[in-house]
Amino acid sequence: MSAEGVGAASYPPRPSPANAGERAALVLFSGGQDSATCLAWALDRFARVETIGFDYGQRHRVELEVRTGFRAALPAAWRDRLGEDHLIRLDALGAVSETALTRDVAITMEAGGLPSTFVPGRNLVFLTFAAAVAYRRGLRHLVAGMCETDYSGYPDCRDDTVKALQVAINLGTDRRFVIHTPLMWRDKAATWHLARRLGGSELVEAIRARTHSCYLGDRTMHEWGAGCGACPACELRARGWRRYVAEAV
Repeated sequence: MSAEGVGAASYPPRPSPANAGERAALVLFSGGQDSATCLAWALDRFARVETIGFDYGQRHRVELEVRTGFRAALPAAWRDRLGEDHLIRLDALGAVSETALTRDVAITMEAGGLPSTFVPGRNLVFLTFAAAVAYRRGLRHLVAGMCETDYSGYPDCRDDTVKALQVAINLGTDRRFVIHTPLMWRDKAATWHLARRLGGSELVEAIRARTHSCYLGDRTMHEWGAGCGACPACELRARGWRRYVAEAV
């Protein structure tokens, strides 16, 4: 695993043959259900896949700690396609975020209709840094788990936001990155179904047992995975799991 801070002087490029980037992807992999499913989606489609995670002082930092175990638990058929994992420190994002994801405060609904877990600009920053790493690594495709079908209403998860950012990144780097959001129009039950189609029951169990979504960092195990069972992330995951199980019968 490589780890780079915001102030790092350089990032190592990956020597590659011409056009290799067309077949390679960088997946924004937080350690949660959605990004784990996106990683499987990318491994099913691209010849080489690298992953990137971000440490921004999140309250549920345990999500970063489960990433290595999940990568190791992926089906054997994909492991020869799985490349390096990059962990980027973004302390500044946490420092300017007075939210329930970066402070030990209660999760509430704010006056504007968003939960206090909304970290302004988080996905904008994540995708920009991911593009910078992809630029140096010669990777054309970025894969991220944003979704506006079954989510908490975060504006930086919307399809229009991602499309606009792709245009800005491409103009600013003079490259033609493609940002893929395979979960954008899927609810959580459909995300579980997608995982099963991609990797069967082995992948579903790896996601259920090894990933982390709970905003409080609670690792209490439930039928749908680990979590407190009460925060918005747990509620979405649990509801999706129960629908998936009912539909799979």
